[in-house]
Amino acid sequence: MAQPKKQSSPRKTGLRRSHLRLDLARRVNKKSPVKVYTTKKQAGKALNKQLEENKTLAA
Repeated sequence: MAQPKKQSSPRKTGLRRSHLRLDLARRVNKKSPVKVYTTKKQAGKALNKQLEENKTLAA
């Protein structure tokens, strides 16, 4: 997946699309039993374990 570009409006803190996506992903991970990747170099053993479980459920 290509990297998101910044929005065409003048840049303000937190308005870059990648930052908006990261914020949304983190909010989803707090509430949903199905976890999503936040960044390429994602940390957190519990989240990685959940992602592996999701892959096995999908297969």
